[in-house]
Amino acid sequence: MQPEIRIVSTGGTIASTSSEADGDTGKTPAVTGDDLVEAVPELTDYASIDVDDVCQVSGFQVDFETAGQIVDAAERAAREGAAGVVVTHGTDTMAESAYYVDLALETELPVVFTGAQRPFDKLGTDGPTNLLLAVRTAADERFRTAGGSYLAFNDSVHSARWVVKSHTSKLETFVSPGSGPIAEHTPNGLRTLREPGRYSRPIPGARIDPEVRVDLVTNAMGVDGWQIDRALEDGVDAIVVAGTGLGNTTGALGETLEDAIDAGVPVVLTSRCHAGTTAGLYGGPGGGQTLLEAGAISGGDLPAWKARLRAALALSTTDGANAHDRIQAAFAGIDSVV
Repeated sequence: MQPEIRIVSTGGTIASTSSEADGDTGKTPAVTGDDLVEAVPELTDYASIDVDDVCQVSGFQVDFETAGQIVDAAERAAREGAAGVVVTHGTDTMAESAYYVDLALETELPVVFTGAQRPFDKLGTDGPTNLLLAVRTAADERFRTAGGSYLAFNDSVHSARWVVKSHTSKLETFVSPGSGPIAEHTPNGLRTLREPGRYSRPIPGARIDPEVRVDLVTNAMGVDGWQIDRALEDGVDAIVVAGTGLGNTTGALGETLEDAIDAGVPVVLTSRCHAGTTAGLYGGPGGGQTLLEAGAISGGDLPAWKARLRAALALSTTDGANAHDRIQAAFAGIDSVV
């Protein structure tokens, strides 16, 4: 008997078209999950399909509430007997939503995200082949046994832990720096390159509290501490820094980050580089070692936007610990693949 796969539709480029009535006003999500399924009749060769339309938004419009709804939809699918879930999603924030699911999901069924770089009504759209790959992945016994959150795109399947979007428009946009994909599609079927599974240490059941505010600041030449000063005035709960290199900042930014730490606001240190991990090598004003010695928390090799999700989920739990301790515990051992 074929496995039951639930397709959770959220919009994105894969579902986007132009409205003839509105003229050339840009592509917007307009295609339902059922329409996506009907466009790929081969899906039924691998699974029994049903659809849950959660929302119709572009990837750049996805917020914490939407990501929480995706987790809810996946858990609902598991309760209703689905063997796996495929989420159609905009590419801009797909890697973030996949990571959110990897952290928060309380069930072990596989959740596979996919989408498209070319809209539904564009010649040569990549949506159908990506959707077929995602369904084949979710239905594959190896992934159903392992569970976890994945991103299937352009003949590759990536772990939510490592995947990032690397190019604005190319079809081969998704990559996993330093690790590579979990699997790839070949003429002989799905070839695994490493064991499927959940490579993120989870925070099961968590949902981001809308009152929690985690600000993201990026270091660059000449950046000062103005954004941090404003954030502290506005009552920010935590700060994630996308530092340069190994996780360094300008002296001016570093000074205000130390002020934030002294005020009890957790600071997570990441790098704006696409690969590699942070390290406390440099001293002096704004140096990574200086910041870590002042009490900053290492974000390891997590991209800043994923570190922000992890921090916000940690702050949204109610374990009784203070904010700094909750985030420090959430990032403990981050370089040991968590």
